[in-house]
Amino acid sequence: MPKTTRKKVARPKSPTAPLSPEARLAYTQVASGLRGLGQSIAELQQTLRHAERRIEADARTRILALRREATVQLRALQIRQRDLARVLRNLTAAAEGSWGEIKQAADVILAGAGHTARAIVERVRLALRT
Repeated sequence: MPKTTRKKVARPKSPTAPLSPEARLAYTQVASGLRGLGQSIAELQQTLRHAERRIEADARTRILALRREATVQLRALQIRQRDLARVLRNLTAAAEGSWGEIKQAADVILAGAGHTARAIVERVRLALRT
């Protein structure tokens, strides 16, 4: 079988080819800048990962605190709801026509419960904005 010969492909000069002093200095500076850029990119990526972990931990802490606070407030609202239902049952049986007093007592309890519920909703909304 006959041997095949390959054509030589023209290749660009390698950086190890003899360079003028100015070109060598420029090449060295560019290579140094490239290494520095690579190090800066690696440092930035590491810093971003660290910041992301810290932000996630802070967010989890804030979520837990908001849940605890909302649970406490929700329990308070449920207690008010039960109190109002009990007051309504008791007053309905005992009032015999003084519905104005029943409504006034219920309005006071409902106003407090409504205020508490709105405060919880606003606090959660503010937490979502930040």
